[in-house]
Amino acid sequence: MQYFVTGATGFIGKRLVKKLLERKGSVVHFLIRQESEGKVAGLRKYWGASAARTVPVFGDLTAKKLGLSGDVIKLLKGQIDHFYHLAAIYDLGAVEASQIAVNVDGTRNTVELAGVLHAAHFHVVSSIAAAGLYEGVFREDMFEEAENYEHPYFRTKHESEKIVRQECKVPWSVYRPAMVVGDSSTGEMDKIDGPYYFFKLIQRMRQLLPPWLPSVGLEGGRVNIVPVDFVVDALDVISHQKGISGKCYHLVDPVGYRVGDVLDIFSRAAHAPKMNLFVNAALLGFIPRSLTKGLMALAPVRRVRQAIMKDLGLPEDLLTFVNYPTRFDCRDTLAALKGSGVACPNLNDYAWRLWDYWERHLDPALHIDHTLRGTVAGKVVLITGGSSGIGLATAHKFAEAGAITIICGRDVDKLEAACQEAKAKGYSFVSYAVDIADMTDCDRFIKPLLEDHGGVDFLINNAGRSIRRAIESSYDRFHDFERTMQLNYFGCLRVTMGLLPGMVAKHHGHVVNISSIGVLTNAPRFSAYVASKAALEAWARCASSEFADQGVTFTTINMPLVRTPMIAPTGLYNNVPTLAPEEAADMIAEACIFKPVRVATRLGITGQILHAVLPRVAQIAMNTSFRMFPDSGAAKGAKPGDKVVKQHLSPEAVALQQMMRGIHF
Repeated sequence: MQYFVTGATGFIGKRLVKKLLERKGSVVHFLIRQESEGKVAGLRKYWGASAARTVPVFGDLTAKKLGLSGDVIKLLKGQIDHFYHLAAIYDLGAVEASQIAVNVDGTRNTVELAGVLHAAHFHVVSSIAAAGLYEGVFREDMFEEAENYEHPYFRTKHESEKIVRQECKVPWSVYRPAMVVGDSSTGEMDKIDGPYYFFKLIQRMRQLLPPWLPSVGLEGGRVNIVPVDFVVDALDVISHQKGISGKCYHLVDPVGYRVGDVLDIFSRAAHAPKMNLFVNAALLGFIPRSLTKGLMALAPVRRVRQAIMKDLGLPEDLLTFVNYPTRFDCRDTLAALKGSGVACPNLNDYAWRLWDYWERHLDPALHIDHTLRGTVAGKVVLITGGSSGIGLATAHKFAEAGAITIICGRDVDKLEAACQEAKAKGYSFVSYAVDIADMTDCDRFIKPLLEDHGGVDFLINNAGRSIRRAIESSYDRFHDFERTMQLNYFGCLRVTMGLLPGMVAKHHGHVVNISSIGVLTNAPRFSAYVASKAALEAWARCASSEFADQGVTFTTINMPLVRTPMIAPTGLYNNVPTLAPEEAADMIAEACIFKPVRVATRLGITGQILHAVLPRVAQIAMNTSFRMFPDSGAAKGAKPGDKVVKQHLSPEAVALQQMMRGIHF
């Protein structure tokens, strides 16, 4: 049996050739571009066939008679038993001109060649897209009834099938596969398409929410999905039968699913939250088109839509087909496959394989360097307050990753010790002595940063001052609020604003502000500290809006309690669960790699939600904790060396300490 196959290097074609070669004595001639000759050896290895049985035919789909020479045509004339045409563009987002050249003109050239070669039978793999957006059930004997196929992908599929029906001079058959996904046994797939576009969204839901939490899904029209192995097996069985000339076969799932069902099936396969409540996308149809066009004419609306679609990896046209209206009858296909053992498997049975393969091989995140070294190597990183605690741990992490690491602090001796420690580990810091709370000193500090380093790529605003004292103990200590604000807010702003012009000029820069979980939970006894950090957060939100189109981004880290010298004066914290500085440095590294708007713990987010939804309950809870834990001796005015009465906590307070990891009391 002699075969000729176009698209033999494609996802379906490669597997079809392998299937055809299982037939005894079969020889496959496959079209391939001259410049792709280097792929032939790999294809033969995949097929497990010799050169005698797999014959490359060099040509071009867009050329007349596929660009085959007269000698090759003469050699193949009258020899081809089955001619399979699979080469096409299967991409909703492809350029229209390319789709016309390949899908329409390419099919016309292929049909012409099949006639010239006097092929015994011509098989074209079309698509259910040839039906357009037909309202209702589309049968296998229907073609002219197709409607609403203005989209280039739908139109070119319809036009290419029309060419076969009207211009093919040899017996022909048409096969319309549904949306083709990976192998039902292995999950193997070659690209992100169809339902795969929603996998990133499902993955993010799994990362953010526990699997038991009910979630809201999108309900829409019907979507038909088939695995590639079913398409290949069905095509092989049907194409070798008699009496198929002039017929069309729908290679579809007889069951079919609604969009919401598909999303739910893959959510369960991914162990993401189950979708229990669905919003019907048909409601979008009630929105007047004039209103939609008017909104899309607004630049902010377009930018937001594009950003969301890009972030989720969704093509611009995808939402157009959410309410897909067509169902496909496949009675002729089922009759042709009867007794062959070939049947479309249930999506529930193999969805987990598709998900597993995507997450291991196709997830776009796999191809992005998410290492700290890949992010900061060779970049200039400034860490304020870098001589101890969180700042020093972060400096070591970044310098080890290859960053040009600059640290600053007030204590020259601590800075020197930090540099010596780095040198002993095989890397180095650049240190500057500066008091961030002194505006003049900040200005002096900025100058060498710009002149010697050309500015910075990453700014970590870590320097800060914390004061734990109840407001009722602060009536005569207004300076606590002034000095906290001076460093935590004004100092950070002075440094940031001094470096921002350079970041804008380079169209690149990231600012990480170390805030506190107390801003989310409104922690009592930290009014001065929380207020200063809240001010910094508010400024960063405004700045991020202004610089969103300048390549400069901002991340706020609502840091939980970390065991550093800053909390040492509060003896109460000796028994409180805290993060190590190295764990805090990991959060800062994450902020620089992924550049999220915020990094926060689940405890902090829970506190924020509680204050937003049940503010009175949140106040009562925080007040209860406030009364459980007394002020420290220092907060009460004790001097160093004074005898301090040891504070004893109630069992309830001890239990609460262990439950509320990392929150300030």
